[in-house]
Amino acid sequence: MAPGAMTRWTESLSDAQPVSFWLDDPGKPRAEPALTTAETCDLLVVGGGYSGLWTALLAKERDPGREVVLVEGREVGWAASGRNGGFCAASLTHGLANGLTRWPDEIRKLEELGARNLDGIEAAVARYSIDCDFERSGEIDVATEPHQAAELRDWHEELRREGLAGGTEFLDAEAVREQVASPTFLAGLYDRRGVAMLHPAKLAWGLKRACRELGVRVYEHTPALELRPHGAGMAVRTPYGSVRARRVALGTNIFPNLVRRVRAYTVPVYDYALMTEPLTADQLASIGWKNRQGLGDSANQFHYFRLSADNRILWGGYDAIYPYGGRMRAEYDDRPETYAKLAGHFFTCFPQLAGVRFTHAWGGAIDTCSRFSAFFGTAHQGKVAYAAGYTGLGVGATRFGADVMLDLLAGERTERTELEMVRKKPLPFPPEPFAWTGIALTKWSLARADSHGGRRNLWLKAMDRVGLGFDS
Repeated sequence: MAPGAMTRWTESLSDAQPVSFWLDDPGKPRAEPALTTAETCDLLVVGGGYSGLWTALLAKERDPGREVVLVEGREVGWAASGRNGGFCAASLTHGLANGLTRWPDEIRKLEELGARNLDGIEAAVARYSIDCDFERSGEIDVATEPHQAAELRDWHEELRREGLAGGTEFLDAEAVREQVASPTFLAGLYDRRGVAMLHPAKLAWGLKRACRELGVRVYEHTPALELRPHGAGMAVRTPYGSVRARRVALGTNIFPNLVRRVRAYTVPVYDYALMTEPLTADQLASIGWKNRQGLGDSANQFHYFRLSADNRILWGGYDAIYPYGGRMRAEYDDRPETYAKLAGHFFTCFPQLAGVRFTHAWGGAIDTCSRFSAFFGTAHQGKVAYAAGYTGLGVGATRFGADVMLDLLAGERTERTELEMVRKKPLPFPPEPFAWTGIALTKWSLARADSHGGRRNLWLKAMDRVGLGFDS
């Protein structure tokens, strides 16, 4: 990397604020007061991200008379739900390739349920008048290396043979650059209906409002400290109060689960993103992007990028940082060395945007599990349900997970609870130092594969055979 180029790229970051663009919004609602009394309810939801919000909302939609309480340790949407890229995908399995590999006999049902789930999100956004910039614009997976272009073409052919290619289109270099003009794009696979773009924090805030309008009692700045049986139900202790509930749904994702045995199934991965200033009309014209799709490249160390409602470009991904021991600290949310790397990659992709500056640079933790997609379960004789492990694709899938938790708490056999994906769990991560060593070796191997024509070494092949992985 030439020193001059580094100076040019880092200059673009000189005014960047180390806070999520989505959360840095003057329209952010005021937090609800903390719980300071002893509450009782039918259902307690722990966690005020998408997982908890959808669970509370769907619980009231299923049974308007049910008393529902939601507690959030900080403020609704402050963590992963307010720091992501705003891609709302239909996939419940972290992409069709992962789902087809792990659940080939169920993949058609999983794809159908995912499509219905995305339709349900779109309908809820309209029904509750949630102003979150929802755009059903689709997504293009782009190839930036020759081997990736060949792999995309082969994958599309495989999908056609399996009858799973509906709504997708293979784009050669000319066709993909007609959609978005980057000299690095060699091919693309366009999913026209399976992904929506949205403002993630506004979705969380809108869901909070909808929950309160339906009668959910929401308490913020109320961490759940302890979960224990209490009579025929459960009790949760908080700093200034407590909640007794017949049933409890845990939507805490990467934060330590109140059911301790669940903790080994997830590790925190820190992911980072940049947001540019709004593009001028000429700048936007120079890259095309008239159809406003989300984009992601096909490398193992991948980028995701998209346009905001005011025509900024969000550019994130590539580095996936696992802190030794799975420690979560506020200082990990900010990583200037990753921001500089991302800025360089941005201007390589879009050299015609030289001179554009970044206004925001931020990071946050993702709950990653070894199969890359959510897992589910119950505890305390079915009185507690949990869902976690969404691995960076939870904007949409958390609504499905909420339905699963409610099915499990009701003791109902449904098309969701009968799924192998729901009935079985991923492999847990090993204890330290084995987790850190294995993840570091996997990251090194993935980077090596990206620079060696996609060829996977013996370590990655072994991990593939046992179904273990690492992703963000």
